[in-house]
Amino acid sequence: IIGTPLKRKSGTHNSIVFADGGKIIAERYKLDLPNYGEFDEKRVFQAGPEIQGPVNFRGVRIGVPICEDIWGDVDICESLAESGAEILLVPNGSPYYRAKIDVRHQVVIRQVIECGLPMIYANQLGGQDELIFDGASFAIGADKTLAFQMSQFEEAVDITTWKRQGDHWVCSEGPMSKIPDREEADYRACMLGLRDYVNKNGFKNVVIGLSGGIDSAICAALAVDALGEERLRAVMMPYRYTSKDSLKDAEDCARALGCRYDIVPIFEPVEGFLHALTQMFEGTKEGITEENLQSRARGTILMAISNKFGSMVVTTGNKSEMSVGYATLYGDMNGGFNPIKDLYKMQVYALSRWRNSHVPPGALGPSGEVIPKNIIDKAPSAELRENQTDQDSLPPYP
Repeated sequence: IIGTPLKRKSGTHNSIVFADGGKIIAERYKLDLPNYGEFDEKRVFQAGPEIQGPVNFRGVRIGVPICEDIWGDVDICESLAESGAEILLVPNGSPYYRAKIDVRHQVVIRQVIECGLPMIYANQLGGQDELIFDGASFAIGADKTLAFQMSQFEEAVDITTWKRQGDHWVCSEGPMSKIPDREEADYRACMLGLRDYVNKNGFKNVVIGLSGGIDSAICAALAVDALGEERLRAVMMPYRYTSKDSLKDAEDCARALGCRYDIVPIFEPVEGFLHALTQMFEGTKEGITEENLQSRARGTILMAISNKFGSMVVTTGNKSEMSVGYATLYGDMNGGFNPIKDLYKMQVYALSRWRNSHVPPGALGPSGEVIPKNIIDKAPSAELRENQTDQDSLPPYP
C-alpha cells in the first residue's frame, strides 16, 4: 500500500494505491479532508467523490479509510463494513503530541465499536519541518482490545499473523512494544525532528552557540544524540559579562558530549559597533540596545561559520521565552531549526535531568551527566549586563 497524490478527472486526491505482483490493483481516495490546526488539505486536494468499497486482496476484503476518515463524523468505517469489508487498514500521517497514542487508541476503539471490524492503524514516522510523526502503529481487534503495538519514534518492520475465527479476523501474533514515558517521548520527539530536518535538507554538520546556559546545553545534547559528536561544533562567544562559571560550564558540557569546542570572543565586534554609533548615541542611556548588540554579534559569528563551513545553525530559544518575545531578532533567533521551540523552560529542566540519567534508544551520544549539574542548578541569565538574571524581565519559573 503506497500513499500518493493522484490526479483524476474528479480532481487531485490524497490517495493510496494497492500494489500486488508488480501491478496496481486498486486505488482509494481520502474523503474527509482536515482543514484545521496544522492541516490545510483543502488547498491542495479534493475529497474523493464517493465512498469506495473494500479492496479484494487475495481473497480478503480490506476497507481502507485514510487518516481523517476515521477521526471525523462521517460514517465511512460503518459504510465499509456494510459493503462487505472484513478488516480495516488505515494509513495515517498523525503528528505527535503528548499522550497522542492514547487519543489514537480511543478514536480507533470508537470506530471498532460502531463497525464491528478489527482495525490496523499504520502511522507515518519522521520529522517534517515543525511536525514530528512518531510512528507507533497498532491494531485494535473486534473485541476492542489492543492486538499489537509497534514502537514509537523507531523505524521498524514487524510481522503480524491474522487468522479467521468465525466472522472475524483475529491477530494471533504481533509485537507489543512498550510506550515511552512522557520525558523520554518528548526528548525523542525533539531528537527525531532535529535529525530529520538536518539530514533531509542535506546539512553535513550543525553549529551551536554554547553559552553555559541550560537551553544551549540541551540543544547540544540533542544534536549529539541525533547526529553524532563529530557533526556538532559548539562555539562559546564570551564578552565582558560572561561569568567564569559559564565559561567552565560550557567547556564541561562540550567535553562531556565529546564535540568540537571553539571560543570566539565578541569584544572587538561589539566595541566596533558601539564606536561606529558613538556620535548617534551621544546623550542616550545605555540599555537594551547595547545588550542586543551582543546577541547580534554572536548571531553574526554563527552565521559566518554556517556560511563558511556549510553547517546549519541550531537555534536554542525555549517556548517560555519565545512566547513573550524574550529573544533578539537577528541575534539568538538566528538559525535553521530549533529543537526545543515547543518546550517551556520547566520542560527543558525536566528533560535535562532525564537525559543525565538515561540514554534514549537510537541516541548517538554518551551516557552519564552530559549536561553539567551546575548548568541545571544556577539561575538562568542571558549575561548581557552585570548581575543579570531572566527574572529581571520575566516572572519566576514555577
